[in-house]
Amino acid sequence: MSRGLSVRALRNGHAGPFAFDVPAGACLVITGMSGAGKSVLLRMMADLDPHQGDVALDGRFCSGMPAHRWRRQVVYLPAEPGWWSDSVLDHMPDDALTRDLMAKAGLRGGVLNDPVHRLSTGERQRLALVRGLRLAPRALLMDEPCSALDGGTTLMVEAMMREAMAGGTAIVLVSHDAAQATRMADLRRELAQGHFVGAES
Repeated sequence: MSRGLSVRALRNGHAGPFAFDVPAGACLVITGMSGAGKSVLLRMMADLDPHQGDVALDGRFCSGMPAHRWRRQVVYLPAEPGWWSDSVLDHMPDDALTRDLMAKAGLRGGVLNDPVHRLSTGERQRLALVRGLRLAPRALLMDEPCSALDGGTTLMVEAMMREAMAGGTAIVLVSHDAAQATRMADLRRELAQGHFVGAES
């Protein structure tokens, strides 16, 4: 089994079965109408929703490791990130790595001291990306990560994604942005009613 993500017979009562590979350093863009099952697929891959089948990372199956270890290597970024505290600094330290990633994401340094509820959706999305990249994940599962961003900031986030890919990270990106899909996709699939439609491209 090659390096990267390998999905095998992954399914639940609402979507699948899915079988596909995303090589290390590549980006699979998944498109489809709202409600098609894109987020469900990402959540199953992250082992957050009940499912049958399995997912492997660099040949090691999710079913064969503790959930917390899987989720540190296969990081899921929902469109609206979750926070367990209203303090940004409870989620990440104020250190050189955080500041470097924030600068690349176009975030002002002051957001670290702002309460989460005061931040814009776009700021929360980018902070969640910073939080995820700090883990040096082997795979990123990204659900509309730029939905609340303007064009220029979107390009900054895409540059961060490419940098992660250059280091060998596999990315599965759900996007409604056709231009973004064209820029980022090494592989493309379309989802409809819980199943892939058409041929892989």
